[in-house]
Amino acid sequence: MAGKEESYTRHPLQDQGVDMTTVNADEKRDEAENERPTWGHKVDFILSCVGFAVGLGNVWRFPYLCYRNGGGAFLIPYFICLVAGGVPVFFLEIFLGQFMSQGGIGCWKICPIFQGIGFATTVICFLLNIYYIIILNWAAYFFGRSFTSLLPWSHCENPWNTEYCTTNFTKPDAGAANMTNATMDGNMTAFNTTNTTLQISPVVEFWENKVLNMSEGVGDLGEVQWELAVCLLCVWIVVYFCVFKGVKSTGKVVYFTATFPYVMLTVLLIRGVTLEGAGDGLFFYLNPDWERLKDHKVWIDAGTQIFFSYAIGLGCMTALGSYNKFHNDSYKQSILIACVNSFTSLYSGLVVFSVLGFMANEQGLAIKDVAASGPGLVFIAYPRALSLMPLAPLWSCLFFFMIILVGLDSQFVGVEGFVTAVVDMIPYLRRGYNRELFIAGLCVFNFLLGLTMVTNGGIYVFQIFDYYSASGISLLFMSFFECVAIAWIFGVNRFYDSIEIMIGYKPLPWFKICWTVLTPLIAVGIFLFMCVTWSPMEFKHFTGTYYFPTWAEGIGWAMVVIVILCVPVTAVVKLCQAKGTFRERWREVTTPQLQYHQLRSKDKLARGLSIDSDPSTPPPPYSSHEQYDTAL
Repeated sequence: MAGKEESYTRHPLQDQGVDMTTVNADEKRDEAENERPTWGHKVDFILSCVGFAVGLGNVWRFPYLCYRNGGGAFLIPYFICLVAGGVPVFFLEIFLGQFMSQGGIGCWKICPIFQGIGFATTVICFLLNIYYIIILNWAAYFFGRSFTSLLPWSHCENPWNTEYCTTNFTKPDAGAANMTNATMDGNMTAFNTTNTTLQISPVVEFWENKVLNMSEGVGDLGEVQWELAVCLLCVWIVVYFCVFKGVKSTGKVVYFTATFPYVMLTVLLIRGVTLEGAGDGLFFYLNPDWERLKDHKVWIDAGTQIFFSYAIGLGCMTALGSYNKFHNDSYKQSILIACVNSFTSLYSGLVVFSVLGFMANEQGLAIKDVAASGPGLVFIAYPRALSLMPLAPLWSCLFFFMIILVGLDSQFVGVEGFVTAVVDMIPYLRRGYNRELFIAGLCVFNFLLGLTMVTNGGIYVFQIFDYYSASGISLLFMSFFECVAIAWIFGVNRFYDSIEIMIGYKPLPWFKICWTVLTPLIAVGIFLFMCVTWSPMEFKHFTGTYYFPTWAEGIGWAMVVIVILCVPVTAVVKLCQAKGTFRERWREVTTPQLQYHQLRSKDKLARGLSIDSDPSTPPPPYSSHEQYDTAL
């Protein structure tokens, strides 16, 4: 009873003779409006994480990076970075969100001086939402063009086809397939064939001449392509209605969107492996070229792909974990999610490389030369496979519907992650229809920004966003800062104790080693490699390679700098706002702001609190002056 008497505070309105019955009713209504939702079922959380982490990064980005880096050679650094970097940080973010029950910004009350990580990941998530949906836009366009008796990319009788388009390839002699370089328009390197006629597949021309309708460079954006703009609008409308009610609606949508893609991938794989030459493609995919491991770019791409594929450093995994109940066993669930994630990447690779093997055999080219290794690879390989199937338009509709689903659950979880971070900072947005209106305004704003990527030069804008904004350098820095904040400031042993409070046992010691040493070293190592071996960004397509001008790359670096500066700037602001000597300020900004149920037993005893107090009604968070870390 003594404890309860000490925690009781007389309401100031009682001294003014106000009827407390009305006041308490109003306060309860406000608490209900501000109450944070949780997942309706554990399966909702698993499928939402699978839906976001397993997305176009697996079926779109992984195959083209694997193709660009020598197939099987790419898989070795991929798995090394997976075990020592991707999975540990993925677990860290899930645990952090569940422990703090806060989104990407609020969760960093666990280490206030690093709350800038939350702001940085929210910026990254915002930028990702702008450009990631463009891939869905392309898929939606292919989907719409599939409603025909003859797929437009299966023949050369279209207005956009050139005289080089052919479906009957003449295999060149070994000595006649030499390629020589020529320069076009300053930034373009084109390929001219000698002793042979240039042959282009109709699927390549449909992608480059019709869908992208590319201009000469990023300096020439041209006009908005209204067919793509309408598709983009439709996709944003779907995203809005998937997320406007929060996790209660999101969790139910992913039951379908996270499972149907595997059915379609299996159908395509069965068709792919029956094509002539598919074995050569699979051999290229699974057989490592050991010499390629000496190429630093293979390691850089593998590391950045892991961080991108597992959606870490975005704040979205933290947001999804925050909707778990406090004692949910997310450890076992996270292991399942990680396995499904990497399995999907490898499975998608089987589909793509079986088709590439067929295309190489058809055209008489080496597999490494059969297609441009850019982000449009899957919009060449997959459609080519579909055009060879019986009832091709039907399968094409189903496949691109699957691609839309794969991207949609990633997109609306990304939007949910951004919204969660903002709403946690501004609880007022949970009241009434404020949340719905906020999401509507966000979707409209992102749609308007995305229009720049559906212009004639939109693919170049997309490349800048893809390379700089939400992959590569930014994610490496966020993963590094997260590990430093948890392992070295909050304390890795204390974090293990916190996990034990939630799930009843401690994870494998391997994660402690990774968070403390290995993952930060991998992040720093990859970043240094990128700096030392930096070269101008390029965009490869069938007829040449475009090199981006310096000013365009400057825009990309500006996005990176804005993201990274969020962390040190916030740290300086926190230190300036604190009071006392530097040592006292440092102690204040590094002291976690926890509630009663998040404290270890020894922390409770150190504060003179009863260990047996009811954890279901935790008091308000302690201020940094009232709590301290008893042991790191």
